Amino acid sequence: MIGFSSNVGVMASLTISEEQQEPFVLSSSWPQSQESNKKWKGFGGFVLVHAGAGYHSESKAKEYKHVCKRACQRAVDQLKSGALAVEAVAAALVELEDSPFTNAGMGSNLNLSGEIECDASIMDGKSLHYGAVGAISGIKNPIFVANRLLTEAQKGKLSAGRIPPCFLVGQGAQDWAVSHGIPPCPSEKMTTMFSLSAYKRNKRKMELAEKMDMGHNQAKRRRQSSGNENGSQCLDTVGAVVVDLEGNVAAAVSSGGLAMKHPGRVGQAAHYGCGCWAENANDMISYSTAVSTSGCGEHLIRTMLARECSSAMQSEDAHQALLEAMQNKFISSPFLASEDRVLGGVIVLRCCRCVEAEPSPNIQGLLVEFLWSHTTESMCVGYMSAQDSKAKTHISRLPPGTVPGQSLAIEGGVCRLMNSSD
Repeated sequence: MIGFSSNVGVMASLTISEEQQEPFVLSSSWPQSQESNKKWKGFGGFVLVHAGAGYHSESKAKEYKHVCKRACQRAVDQLKSGALAVEAVAAALVELEDSPFTNAGMGSNLNLSGEIECDASIMDGKSLHYGAVGAISGIKNPIFVANRLLTEAQKGKLSAGRIPPCFLVGQGAQDWAVSHGIPPCPSEKMTTMFSLSAYKRNKRKMELAEKMDMGHNQAKRRRQSSGNENGSQCLDTVGAVVVDLEGNVAAAVSSGGLAMKHPGRVGQAAHYGCGCWAENANDMISYSTAVSTSGCGEHLIRTMLARECSSAMQSEDAHQALLEAMQNKFISSPFLASEDRVLGGVIVLRCCRCVEAEPSPNIQGLLVEFLWSHTTESMCVGYMSAQDSKAKTHISRLPPGTVPGQSLAIEGGVCRLMNSSD
């Protein structure tokens, strides 16, 4: 295992364990001669999840870590049963959506009207198909609908040659979901005591602000205050990235959106190239990559951060590439030049085949590099391979004294998933 972490301008470290010193040869695909003549025992796969980039209090750290562990375990159970990456990543998202502590599915933030409207998307790196829903109400697990849109699109054209949808919003998305066997769930059943109390508290603040005499300076202060209230503490979108036993990658993301958002607002979690990205290695790219984002949706949409990070991962040094992408394509992006604080986070997975040079060429596997980076105060992640007995979890935090939205943290690791021929 290789582990590394850094906080820009603050510290950087790299540690390498002895077990990782054996030589290996990287390959973007299985050698054809070996693939056709030998039967391989699969390496199972790997999953990395996040419970959002925002603020995770110490008092709730245990709950955030626990839900990440459950999500990892659920994905790994799918992988061990032979499921593809896209199925495993959807399973992880269901677990994350069902937690009352995350801002996705159950317990999502309420909008200005006191309703829950969710966004979600999923992408399959093998087929490059994508499915998404935006501002959907009355569905307990929005990722179910996004995944069903993806699978239906893979079946081909509809009657009379119509193109199947990949992205639906609002009532149309709910109607489509119900017509495809996904049961509705009243919004009141998805509202938790925590989300309802937060809504009432935010509504009182807004009403008080609107009663104030709106001079120029007071209006400016109110905009700044509003920005803080919708700041890093509220950006707990959830997501996951997975690689399966065949080396396919997939990514998914789900969110209840910003607290007190305008009805009908759609965040990055539903937008193509903004909420998630997954792409298998091919003749044009050497590495398979999967990305899931979290943060201020408007910032992530305007920078298309998921796709930007995926493209950056084709560089030789994944850690440095992600560092530069987060700094140049996000914090210092010309598209966000007017923003005082740029809030967001990503989890990234990239992988390629590796062949042992010593002691036996009959051992092959997958080299998986996994990273997370954020400009918010904290980000909660969990990860697990099919060869692990339990998931590992971590809450990454910006160093004391750094400014959220102007600084970033980046951490991660590397593991090899090995298999052998019969």
